[in-house]
Amino acid sequence: MDKKRTGLMLLAVAAVMLAGYWYFRQQPVVQISPPPPQMTVAQKKARFRALLVPAVDDVYCRLLRQYRRVKRQLENGESNARIAVLKKQYRANSDTDLLAALKPHPRSIALAQAALESNWATSRFFWQANNIFGVWSFDPNEPRLAAGRKRGDKTIYVKKYPSISAAVEDYYLLLGRGSAFKEFRRARLESDDPFVLVYKLDRYSERGRAYCDEVAAVIRHNNFDQYDRERVE
Repeated sequence: MDKKRTGLMLLAVAAVMLAGYWYFRQQPVVQISPPPPQMTVAQKKARFRALLVPAVDDVYCRLLRQYRRVKRQLENGESNARIAVLKKQYRANSDTDLLAALKPHPRSIALAQAALESNWATSRFFWQANNIFGVWSFDPNEPRLAAGRKRGDKTIYVKKYPSISAAVEDYYLLLGRGSAFKEFRRARLESDDPFVLVYKLDRYSERGRAYCDEVAAVIRHNNFDQYDRERVE
């Protein structure tokens, strides 16, 4: 590739990345109302499904379509600015790494983790910051919320999102490029079975294997894997 084409490719990469950054930052903030003070377990779970299932489904479908499109392009030997952007965004060093990063894991896992991390969409992090997955913030320049507790002498912060969908997108991005989840990404490239994949998420929580057991139990007990059987065209 000559210098002119290389320069144009780099400009395209920068433009797409900047557009994505501002899209995320400028999304309108959707404020969630605090949960009612008294809810039965059934009411709490019904509220959770009403809030989370549409958002998870929307993000999952968009990511799956993107994965299929990029997979087809790579199989055809194509290379373009968008693929270069994605490799940079997901810190992928090869086409296989990129596909492993882009393939979204089953919706049932996302729903079960959201239920656990937010106490079924009732946590303060959720209704004050749309943070459904308990994702921490390490950047003082991004919107965030103090967690109300410390680790040593340092205050813990969680990310503050403009919407539930933004939180779901960032969760998939975290698992798609975080160094702690390499084995999980390799596994989901080969399998869509949530009860196999959850046991590669032991590094998501300090509880390790016990956390994986709980995620699997939440999927099974609440029949969340029903959402994995819905086809995406």
